[in-house]
Amino acid sequence: MINETVGIIGGSGWLGGSIVKALLAKALLPAGKLVISNRCGEHPLARQGVCLVADNQVLVDRSDVIVIAVRPEHFASLNINATGKIVISLMAGIKAQTIAERTSASAVIRAMPNAAVEIEQSFTPWYCAGEVAAATRNLVQRLFESVGTAAQVQEEDFIDYLSALSGTGPAFPALLMTALADQAVAAGVPADIARLAAKNVVVNCSQLLASHDPRQMIDSLVAYRGVTAAALQTMTEGGFEEQVGRALREGAAVARKGL
Repeated sequence: MINETVGIIGGSGWLGGSIVKALLAKALLPAGKLVISNRCGEHPLARQGVCLVADNQVLVDRSDVIVIAVRPEHFASLNINATGKIVISLMAGIKAQTIAERTSASAVIRAMPNAAVEIEQSFTPWYCAGEVAAATRNLVQRLFESVGTAAQVQEEDFIDYLSALSGTGPAFPALLMTALADQAVAAGVPADIARLAAKNVVVNCSQLLASHDPRQMIDSLVAYRGVTAAALQTMTEGGFEEQVGRALREGAAVARKGL
C-alpha cells in the first residue's frame, strides 16, 4: 500500500480518473489519502471517501505527491507552489526543468501513459529529473503499474520519443484497422464483413504477440512463401518501416519543442 497522500490535479478527467479508479479498486491507496481537484469541488468519488477540492493549491498543500493530469496548454494557468513536494507530470511536451521552475517542486517526474489506462493496459515510461529516493521510485512504479505496465527510462528525451510511440495509445492500430477495412470495401467486400475482418486482425490476432516473438513470426510467415509473405513483402518494399520511423520522428519533434 502507498503511504503518502497523493493529489491528482485533473483527477476527475479521463486520464486522472482512470488512475484514481485503479488505485481505489486495487486498494493501493486508502480513499482518505487521495485528493482530487475540479472546478466545482464535487464528484461521486466523494462518496467513497476521496477528498475533493476546487482549488489546486489546496490540493498541493494537502498532498505529499502531486500528479498533474491536465492538457499541456493548461499548465501555465495552474500557478501552484509545490515547494518540498514531488510532482509527477503526465503532460506531453513540457520539460522537467520548466515544471520545476514553475512549481518549485523538490523532484519532478515525467511520465507518459496512454489511453489504455481505461482498461488497465497502458505502458507508462517515466523519467526522474535529478536524484530521488528509492522509495519515491518505487511509489511511481506502483502507481503506474496500477493501470498496466511501467518502466523507468534514464533520459528525458526518451519520454518525448515514447510520447509519439506508446503515448499515442490506440492511434496506430486504429489507423491500420481503418486502412484494412477501407481497402477491403474498395475491393468489393461488404462493409460489415470488411470491418469484422479488420478488427479480427488488429484486435484479436495481435493477442498472439503476447506469447510469440514478432520477428520470428514474420520470418516464419515469409519463409512459407504464401499469401501472407506476398503481402508482407509488398509492405516492406513500399517502405512501411521507414514511414513508421518518419511518423515517430515527427511526433517526437513536436513533443521536444513543446505543444
